[in-house]
Amino acid sequence: MRFQNRSRRSFLASGSTLLGLPYLESLRGAPSVAAATAPRRMVYLAMGFGVTKQTWFPDKEQTGHDYDLPEGLAPLADYQDDITIIQNLQHKYSNEAHWGSTMWLTGANRYAVPGQSFHNTVSVDQVAAETLGADTRFTSVQLNGRKANGHGPGLSLAWNRQGKPVSGLDTPLALYHRLFSDDKTPLAQRQQMLLEERSVLDTVLEDAKSVQVGLTQTDKDKLDEYFQSIREIETRIGKEEEWLDVPKKMPKQKLKEPGAKLTGYEEIKMMYDLMVAAMEVDATRVFTYRLPTDTLIRSLGATISSHNMSHYTEGERRQVSEQRDQALAELLAHFIQKLKDSKQADGTSLYDASSITFGSNIQSIHHLNNCPTLLTGGGAGFRHGQHLVMKDPKTPLCNLWLSQLNGIGINAEKFGDSTGPIGELFS
Repeated sequence: MRFQNRSRRSFLASGSTLLGLPYLESLRGAPSVAAATAPRRMVYLAMGFGVTKQTWFPDKEQTGHDYDLPEGLAPLADYQDDITIIQNLQHKYSNEAHWGSTMWLTGANRYAVPGQSFHNTVSVDQVAAETLGADTRFTSVQLNGRKANGHGPGLSLAWNRQGKPVSGLDTPLALYHRLFSDDKTPLAQRQQMLLEERSVLDTVLEDAKSVQVGLTQTDKDKLDEYFQSIREIETRIGKEEEWLDVPKKMPKQKLKEPGAKLTGYEEIKMMYDLMVAAMEVDATRVFTYRLPTDTLIRSLGATISSHNMSHYTEGERRQVSEQRDQALAELLAHFIQKLKDSKQADGTSLYDASSITFGSNIQSIHHLNNCPTLLTGGGAGFRHGQHLVMKDPKTPLCNLWLSQLNGIGINAEKFGDSTGPIGELFS
């Protein structure tokens, strides 16, 4: 029988027993399922404006497993054996704190291209998504929080191969509908819409090819980037076509549609719950979430802005900063427990299969050294329950990103300005 002209979706629908099955609760205990490896997940949670350095970082003299959890992370006391804190990581090219999380997952030099004031490269989550997202409905999901003024999504953490931001969602309601609401448009009409989109794309591609002759090298490079963008759109359309007739799954525990006005502490908590639900139905395996600091501190009773808070000395601003740290630690504890409580068909939990990074590109105020970095989850094979202080105070943060890629099974030799994986993370 020939299969080369059949789509993956139709091939799977043929009922062939030669392919590994996805994790199905009803097939628990079947040999083919028990022998399979649970899919890995990656989650990146970015704290805007850094942390309160006096109360968030452990004492650098206390390393390894025997260290005192600092006040700013006290809500994680029950999970101390599940977390790893690393100090002395930073990005080589970070020189402007106001860019915040923009380069957190890339480590890029924004001045790398002569004559341009901004340049970025692919983010580690998108490198992972190219592998982890191949078989899920959504290759990755980006959650951007809201801008300081509350209108529209904030900056994305995720950047594609051309160094362009990957768009995201800014509210729990938007995420809920993206993950779990089926499109009521008739199938034939949706198929026609995608067909028309392909037709437009083909026309644009032909027009672009017709102008290639006689271009300067600079223009050729720009055109190559344009072609790559078109290829990405083609890939996205192909994936939409593949999943067009597959209904979205709902998790076992019934979900209620989030309120449209949910903000701050409860907003983050709901985002975490929806992320766990998405992992339960394997809708995606890669998340980035730029946590909304402004709405969070307002929900805690603060009347100052997050930027004003970040320039703390003593008094109210530092108090708000410390409250922010503890609230985020509480929410992370909630997320960890939800992942631990969600069991997969092989008996492991979602926590066991997830690599979670909680951190920031900024230490505090405008300091860009010693980026606050907390790791949890078993997905990358890291040994947790320890406090690591890297010997080199300028150890590339990209060494961690490389370690994570290797840990989840992606054979990358380098990422960004990495000099090698962090051996202390592995058993």
